[in-house]
Amino acid sequence: MSRLLVTNKSFELLEPYEGKLSRTVLRGESSRKGADLLDIDQYLNEAHSFGLQSVRAHFNVLAWSDDVQELRHIRNDVGSQLALMECRPRHNTVDAATLYWAGMPGNAGDFPAEESFYTFIEPAVCFFTEETNYKSSSSPFGIKLCDRISGRPLHLDISDEPMKKGIITNRNKFVLGGSGSGKSFFMNHLARQYYEQGTHVVLIDTGNSYQGLCSLIHQKTGGKDGIYFTYTDESPIAFNPFFTDDKVFDIEKRESIKTLILTLWKKDNEPATRSEEVALSNAVALYIRRIKEDENVVPSFNTFYEFVKTDYRRILEEKEVREKDFDLAGFLNVLEPYYRGGEYDFLLNSDKQLDLLGKRFIVFEIDQIKDHPILFPVTTIIIMELFINKMRRLKGVRKMIIIEEAWKAIAKEGMADYIRYLFKTVRKFYGEAVVVTQEVDDIISSPVVKESIVNNSDCKILLDQRKYLNKFSQIQSLLGLTNKEKAQILSVNMSNDPKRKYKEVWFGLGGVQSTVYATEVSPEEYLCYTTEESEKVEVEQLAKQLDGNIELAIKRLAEKKRNPNNEIP
Repeated sequence: MSRLLVTNKSFELLEPYEGKLSRTVLRGESSRKGADLLDIDQYLNEAHSFGLQSVRAHFNVLAWSDDVQELRHIRNDVGSQLALMECRPRHNTVDAATLYWAGMPGNAGDFPAEESFYTFIEPAVCFFTEETNYKSSSSPFGIKLCDRISGRPLHLDISDEPMKKGIITNRNKFVLGGSGSGKSFFMNHLARQYYEQGTHVVLIDTGNSYQGLCSLIHQKTGGKDGIYFTYTDESPIAFNPFFTDDKVFDIEKRESIKTLILTLWKKDNEPATRSEEVALSNAVALYIRRIKEDENVVPSFNTFYEFVKTDYRRILEEKEVREKDFDLAGFLNVLEPYYRGGEYDFLLNSDKQLDLLGKRFIVFEIDQIKDHPILFPVTTIIIMELFINKMRRLKGVRKMIIIEEAWKAIAKEGMADYIRYLFKTVRKFYGEAVVVTQEVDDIISSPVVKESIVNNSDCKILLDQRKYLNKFSQIQSLLGLTNKEKAQILSVNMSNDPKRKYKEVWFGLGGVQSTVYATEVSPEEYLCYTTEESEKVEVEQLAKQLDGNIELAIKRLAEKKRNPNNEIP
């Protein structure tokens, strides 16, 4: 049996050299070791010329074996490796026990001075490259990542612990990564672990990135969770923004209804005037009062439209509201497509209420309407409103809404206040909003993103940015990154260990802490998260052969990855 162990690495800072005294001391100590005086002169001249900090250093590698011949081979191998680093090893078999004892924390006083050598601090710290200050969070809540250097698993809390320490003031997150950077893979990893720790997760996706994870959760819970909504012409996603089961319309509900109608009414970022906003707010408030007072009124966009067309018209006439202050005819004309018999009458008049309260993992896949100028923004806003309603009713439960590229539908001038309101409201209800994007040009050119999303997200998460090197100065300015943080981000995936399959990710918390970690998962997790089409199809095809058992299909394919020579059972 043989062992190889790095037992001690240490160095002691020395005062700067002062002329002949330091030269004499160094020569005196080094001459006893047979050092070359020319080397000493060169060392001292370099220290004086460049103002380098000198240290006394010691590094040792402890090796042992039950077999003398094997021990000799180990010693020679270690020595040759050190020689390749241009280091001259000293084999010590006499003081091994002393060095082992002195290497233990607290025993440095017994360390023999003759076992150290002089060098500068820069080369000395090079021997610490495998050391790390990465440590797991003390919080019970968090996600599993890895030390980027050693691959050691770590438990990291980027939500609760930083809040308690005052590093961040909200749990919101802004995620930026280019195509192929591992962005969707990391978000799958984060969403699954949050879900498994009791979080209610709502996702708005535009690329089928979470279908595999959602299907697995749906199957494991027997259909009770892992709900996947997708938009099709045969079965479009439909809502009723005026419905509440208890007829309670608090400020969040009223604001979301008002923002929705403004979105339908005003196009191309056209802002509403103050008088138009007041008229619309009054219409919504009076209609809500009508719902509460008259049980015969069925809450829906249809009855709201009829109320504005009749009763609210009379109120405006009584108040003598001028047409230039609020054009009622134009308002009704623009909103007519959403009324009974209109092109989009299905969208806001659903008689089926989406039961989100008890579901902890819900995905809204709206890729088919991502380019639709009307359906996309309206659907996005209503989903967020449903999430806010979920937040209000679940007290003391962690909630998370993840908005992928759908944020572009709402990042317009007219909706900046709503987005800002959403991000601030989430914080008050033990929740967090996560915006995920790969469109650098969009975030750079949109002031709404900086004011409403970036400034209200204390946790920044960036993946590989090599595709954006020529634009990174703008990203740095937008996110308020320091030069140290910039260097950390640009180091992501630059020196990955080829023996390990992982991608790195940078975390910045409140402008105070920043670190790079590695996302390294098991083959089973990889097959669940993958967005590679060929791999997704392989899982789906095997699952069909196994009577739809996705989990078993993943396990068998993962086993084949570990043992590629074996056939899939």
